[in-house]
Amino acid sequence: MTAWTDDELAAIDNATELLISTRRPDGTLRPRIPIWHTAIGDILYIRSARGPENGWFRRAVQTGLGQVSAGGITKDVSFALADPAVRDALDEKLHRKYDRFGAAPIAAITGPDVLQTTLRVFPADH
Repeated sequence: MTAWTDDELAAIDNATELLISTRRPDGTLRPRIPIWHTAIGDILYIRSARGPENGWFRRAVQTGLGQVSAGGITKDVSFALADPAVRDALDEKLHRKYDRFGAAPIAAITGPDVLQTTLRVFPADH
C-alpha cells in the first residue's frame, strides 16, 4: 500500500472534518459525506458514527476504494479494516480532537461497538 507523505497526513489530520466518497462499480464517485477522522503514526483512521449499516461505511468495505478530501488534500484512497489493537490509542486521540463538540457526538465514534466500524485509509496505488 502507498503511504501518506508527512505533509499530507498532517494537513488531513489537522482538519476538523474529512469528506469521504466511495466508488460505484462503474468507477464514479458517490456524493461526499463529512466525517470525523484522525491519524496515528502514518495511518489515517475513520469510523462510522452510525454503525456498520451506515451506507458510506458498507460501500467502503465492499469496494475498498474511494476518495477523501481534507486540509486542502484530495486523494484517491483504499480502505481496510483496522487492527483492534489500535482501539485505545485511537479513542484517546479522537477524544482530544473532538471532545469540544460535546459528549454525544464523540460517543458515536468511541462507544463500545466501534471496532467493527474502524477503517484504515491509505492513498490508492496507481
